[in-house]
Amino acid sequence: MSVYLDLSALQSVPAANLNRDDLGSPKQVRYGNAPRIRVSSQSWKRVIRHGVEADLGEKAARTRMVPVKVCRALERNGWPQELAEFAGQQVAASAGKKGIGTEKEGHTSVLLFLPEAAIEELAAVCSEHRAALEKGQGQKKPGQLLPPAKIEEILKRRTASISLLGRMLAELPDANVDGAAQVAHAFTTHTAEPQRDYFTAVDDWLGEAETGSGHLDTAEFSAGVFYRYATVNVSDLVKNLEGDTKAARTVLASFAEHFLLSLPQAKRNSTAPHTVPDLAYLAVRAHRPISLAAAFETPVAPDDRGGFSRNSRAALADYATQINRLTGHRNRRFHGHTTIDPNERLTGVGDALDSYNDLVEAAVEGALPMDEQSA
Repeated sequence: MSVYLDLSALQSVPAANLNRDDLGSPKQVRYGNAPRIRVSSQSWKRVIRHGVEADLGEKAARTRMVPVKVCRALERNGWPQELAEFAGQQVAASAGKKGIGTEKEGHTSVLLFLPEAAIEELAAVCSEHRAALEKGQGQKKPGQLLPPAKIEEILKRRTASISLLGRMLAELPDANVDGAAQVAHAFTTHTAEPQRDYFTAVDDWLGEAETGSGHLDTAEFSAGVFYRYATVNVSDLVKNLEGDTKAARTVLASFAEHFLLSLPQAKRNSTAPHTVPDLAYLAVRAHRPISLAAAFETPVAPDDRGGFSRNSRAALADYATQINRLTGHRNRRFHGHTTIDPNERLTGVGDALDSYNDLVEAAVEGALPMDEQSA
């Protein structure tokens, strides 16, 4: 039976545009017959991934530029440009049985997700087979001049973030990894729509007699209280890490911390929306995960002070109480919360802990008990 760590958070974000659509407007969703502001899971997942990689000191890259990067590595080692470019193309052509297609500027036709350290390893393979590359350069159909098994082995390597978030590569089916983490789109707990901002920029070198702006335009932004949710299949994470439960505890704690503290970086210089969640609720469950998004299917109304945060926290706690009643508390190993107001008495969301750190530590222990590892 699988074990899951569910992470829910409520976060108030001031004027910002964390995640834009194709027209530059904040993304939206209609839920409960009301418009909401939305932040895509991909947007938040990216900053979480970068945080986890920084913690663990093993970076991965999602990129189409592997041939280009290999070419540059070889050029740094003194290879002539044309041969280095050909070698980079051969890395893609020699991957698997049929190779990976390339497009203009030497980019692969699909995104690859691999450890950054793999570039130097691929360059080393090219160096080992330089004679074959020199012989095949200029041929119309040179075939696969690098050993496919070795190239595939390198491209299949994993980091903790790949084990956590998964990898899909149709050209190399054996490289696919079912990610242990799932991240939901965040959305406002209340009705919210984009607002327009008219702005100007002054030309500092205009003469004293000259008036007007050097640039003017409009942009859109939004504000609101967001419900955020993610879940990690802890059992799959341990499996992806080849049974290393100690590593799984480290990765799980890092993911939980960055889920709570990260923020998408779009428009940050002009909005600086660096808030943290008002409420974090973590639960460890067996059998299946449970999102609390439906707590906000009916939009939250403002409280007597005009804000949405307090009523959003109450709505989440009330809904969690009813979910616990329906499930009979079965299959739940741990649940707890921390909130901005220590005097706020929230029921249905487990023990009240003082800090994010305390909450994460308790949840990780509930998911992967230390005494079970040492047994």
